Amino acid sequence: MKRSILLFICFLLINVSASAQSSDEKAIASQVEKLRVALVDGKEEALAKLTSPSLSYGHSNGLVEDKKAFLIALTSGESNFTKIDLSDQTIYISGDVAMVRHKLKGETHNKGKDPAPISLGVLLVWQK
Repeated sequence: MKRSILLFICFLLINVSASAQSSDEKAIASQVEKLRVALVDGKEEALAKLTSPSLSYGHSNGLVEDKKAFLIALTSGESNFTKIDLSDQTIYISGDVAMVRHKLKGETHNKGKDPAPISLGVLLVWQK
């Protein structure tokens, strides 16, 4: 019986340590959540604060935007996210760079278009 309890405790500790995020990973996850909220809100100040001056935003249709074009599209309603849910997120940190992958499902209502569902695989690169 003691052996069974000891094995159970070992497995529990292994699972807890495997699922624990480092403080850097938690900080990145927090920034990703702030970006998700800012994308839906479309507020320029929040979007500008969360993005790099050297931002390069590649769309699935091949369009690539710099930070200025990215901000204009989101604040003008040209690109309008009405709902964003993220799942299956992984964070990999190497030095001062973090790569975040997740699945994005949501809804858009872009200027001049009907509302539409979206489902994307996303890669974000963050730098300290």
